[in-house]
Amino acid sequence: MKIAVIGLGLIGGSLAKDLKERGFATYITGNDVDEKNAQDALELGIVDTISTMELAVKGAELVLVTVPVSAITALLPQILNNIDSQTVVVDFGSTKEQICQAVKTHPKRQQYVAAHPIAGTEKSGPAAAVNNLFDNKTTIICEKELSAAKALQVAEVLFKTLNMNLMYMEAREHDVHLAYVSHLPHVISFAMVNTVLEAEKDSQFLFRLAGSGFASLTRLAKSSPDMWAPIFTQNASHVSEAIDLYIAELELFKRLVNKKDATMLHRMLERSNEVKNVTDASRS
Repeated sequence: MKIAVIGLGLIGGSLAKDLKERGFATYITGNDVDEKNAQDALELGIVDTISTMELAVKGAELVLVTVPVSAITALLPQILNNIDSQTVVVDFGSTKEQICQAVKTHPKRQQYVAAHPIAGTEKSGPAAAVNNLFDNKTTIICEKELSAAKALQVAEVLFKTLNMNLMYMEAREHDVHLAYVSHLPHVISFAMVNTVLEAEKDSQFLFRLAGSGFASLTRLAKSSPDMWAPIFTQNASHVSEAIDLYIAELELFKRLVNKKDATMLHRMLERSNEVKNVTDASRS
């Protein structure tokens, strides 16, 4: 299958590597607004050639859009304008409501599948691309009823080739849930690192004292600002609601700490430990 990958960072690069090695893609044309990303992807053998967006999607059987969500919203109508009548387009954006709205009335809407493969690392760029990034992860497909049966089938085969589990939901429902389980954790990590850097800016001991807990919580703060700032703004209302609830929990925690209420603090921590049941069940 001839594939065009628009966006050659971690996701696009990892995607291209797996699709080539698993025999799904016979030829991959890449495109990236960052010339270095494009050249690196070509030199690393991630793509077979580099082209403009218009030429990359023309003649492709499948177009995979793996750029930041703000760019997807702007690019998607242009991509649909330039594709052939049998081409399928799948985006990999972490938000869905605004993206789907951008092409809601497009005459080629049925050739598009709105998807969100939940996978990634804190690294960025084609040099960070890895094999098996998507294995055993989940993909959410939104508004499947608006995609043609053929387009949906191509997308489903794509994600099965990547060894992913499939879920289906509406775009707004997706954005609400992801605000809590994906976007809020990144907000917390970014904010916590900024807090520590401000509080400890004159300390020579900051990184010498930091333990594994700090490392675990700060991993997400290494994520690309180019990717995450648009996610926060596109999903602003739902992210804001999630932040409000989190602030309320923090304020309760602060009150209990100030009161030195070990009993209630213990109960709060015990309740948090229930997450083990959820995560253990999801792995089984």
